[in-house]
Amino acid sequence: MIICEDLLFSRGAILEKYNAADIIFKEGTAAKYYFQIRYGTVKLNTFLEDGKEFVHGLPFDGHCIGESYLFTDHHYAINAIAVTDCEIIKISKTKFLQILLEKPDLMLEINKYIADRMHFRFMISSFLAISDPIVKLMKLFDHIKSYFGFEEAYSFLIPYTRQQIATLTGLRVETVIRYVKKMQEQKLVKIESTKIYY
Repeated sequence: MIICEDLLFSRGAILEKYNAADIIFKEGTAAKYYFQIRYGTVKLNTFLEDGKEFVHGLPFDGHCIGESYLFTDHHYAINAIAVTDCEIIKISKTKFLQILLEKPDLMLEINKYIADRMHFRFMISSFLAISDPIVKLMKLFDHIKSYFGFEEAYSFLIPYTRQQIATLTGLRVETVIRYVKKMQEQKLVKIESTKIYY
C-alpha cells in the first residue's frame, strides 16, 4: 500500500468496485484521480494499430495506477483495465496533491514507487532483445521476488498466471508452460499444483 487508506478516506476518497474487463481509465483521457488498488489485478496496456496489445504491467493489491500522470498535463498514454474483480480507492487529483504538499514524506514514497515502476518497464522492454525464454522468465521472476523482499529458493509464490507471464514477457503461453517445466527440471523453480515457487 502506497498511501494509508484511512488517510485517503479521511480526505474524501471513495471506494469503487470494478468487474473483470471493466475500464478504469482510457488512453487519451485526462488524469483526474489518484487510483490505489485495494484488491484485484489491473492490466496497463496499449493497443497497437494492427490490433495487437502491448502490456506495460499487471499491478495488484496495494499498488497505485497512472499516478505519474497526476504530475503533468499529459493525457494517459495507456489504458487501465480490471483483469479480476477489483476494489479501487479513488481520490481527486486536487485532493491528492494537497495531501502530498502537507506530507512531503509521502512525496518521497510516491517518487520511489514511480522509480520502481520505471525500472520494471525498462526491464520489460529489454525482453524484446532477449531470445532465450528461460532468461526472460528468470529476469521477470528475479525482479518481482526481489521487489517483495524474498531471497530463499522457492520462498516466493509467483503472483501471475501463465497467461499473464506470457503477456509480460512477450512469449506465447505454450512457451511459458514448456519452459517453466524445464526450469523445474533444472531446479530453478518448484511447482506445486499449478503454483510456481521461485
